[in-house]
Amino acid sequence: MSLEAIPRAKGRVPGLGHVPRLVRAPLRVLSSLHAEGPVLRLDIGTMPVVMVTSAETVGEVLVKKARSFRKGRLFERVRPLVGNGLANSDGSQHMRNRRLIQPMFYKERLEGYADVMNERARALADSWRDGQVVDVDRAMGAHAIETLAATLFSTDIGAPAVRAVQEDLPVILNSMLLRALAPKALDRLPVWRAFDRSAARMRSVIDDVITATRASDPEGRTDLLSLLLSARDDTGAGLTDEEVRDELTTMLFAGTETTASALAWALHHLSRLPDVEAALLAEIDESTGDGPVTLADVPRLPGITRVLDEVIRLHGVVSLMRRTNEAVTIGGYDIPAETEVLLSPYALHRHPGLYPDPDRFDPDRWLPERVAARPREHVVPFGAGNRKCIGDRFSWLEATITLATILRRWQLRPVPGSKPPREATAAMAHPTRMPMVVRRRGDG
Repeated sequence: MSLEAIPRAKGRVPGLGHVPRLVRAPLRVLSSLHAEGPVLRLDIGTMPVVMVTSAETVGEVLVKKARSFRKGRLFERVRPLVGNGLANSDGSQHMRNRRLIQPMFYKERLEGYADVMNERARALADSWRDGQVVDVDRAMGAHAIETLAATLFSTDIGAPAVRAVQEDLPVILNSMLLRALAPKALDRLPVWRAFDRSAARMRSVIDDVITATRASDPEGRTDLLSLLLSARDDTGAGLTDEEVRDELTTMLFAGTETTASALAWALHHLSRLPDVEAALLAEIDESTGDGPVTLADVPRLPGITRVLDEVIRLHGVVSLMRRTNEAVTIGGYDIPAETEVLLSPYALHRHPGLYPDPDRFDPDRWLPERVAARPREHVVPFGAGNRKCIGDRFSWLEATITLATILRRWQLRPVPGSKPPREATAAMAHPTRMPMVVRRRGDG
């Protein structure tokens, strides 16, 4: 069995494959490949990769035939840097650790995290002054890191880790995808020194905090680190310190860029849609008044949910990779074992056959009657099947609380004459620089 029967995407350069085409405009290229077929062959240098582009073929890879796949090259490349947490692990280890960690995101835990999220959101809103110019992309990034760190670590032990996360995580996030794609032979290039230094320092600090927390008896504490240290499986065994570090690191990577990017893009799009913004203000006032946003309030804020859903559709996860465990047929094409398979949630969610006028920001796409008419496999913002992101409710709760807290206090508008933000290619299609003027609403 070979890949010769699979159509090769256009624009291949001998020796370099499709790399030049992808480097020039990765998001535009990924979004256009559906027009060339539901299953395509891309050549990344000399390495063949199968790209699936339709909702049906993506669903086969993620759900219907998921047992035929495991994590692929990208995850192997980042494993030495981010460990073997839920995002990287496979098989029995993945299932065991997922069962151990899942209760940390149950309703009763989320209610406690909401208190921390409200405290951090109010602190952010209190830090601004009328007429100030805020770099919204940076502000949301710092806020997401600080909020997640406050839920991960107990305040009396975790201060060094919070500082390390604030300093080192942005360096890692900005380079991790490029580092993963680069050939291993280039790992020692000087360009990666800042990345390697930040990754090593953050791992070391987290190890120190784990040791201190375990020694201080974490039983009864509600921060995520203490819960990880206290978790036990059916045999009474818990996670090792190395496993705890890997899961914490995974949470840091998964729980910051997604939330920060979603918040920044939401504020950008709302600044261009004053009618939608006004409707959200009325919804927030009716549902929460001046009080904090609780977990119970989230269902009463459907307008904010629709805005966030539309943001993640437009600017979501750029790509996922899998590797075939065995020969498998996808979209009518036979794919050999040990083949790398690429899919792009970002591109799928901009498929014009699934979403009319796909580049337009339209929260009404997520009205209940329109969602009910849309096949479920058309929407995969956090993955699907047993690999679906375990912390999606956590991230959406944080984004909802933060957005509601900001909107009822402040009106944000682009700095006159500033260029619209562009999408930068990382794990998410996060925004480039986004300067906005904040104006106090009413009495504040």
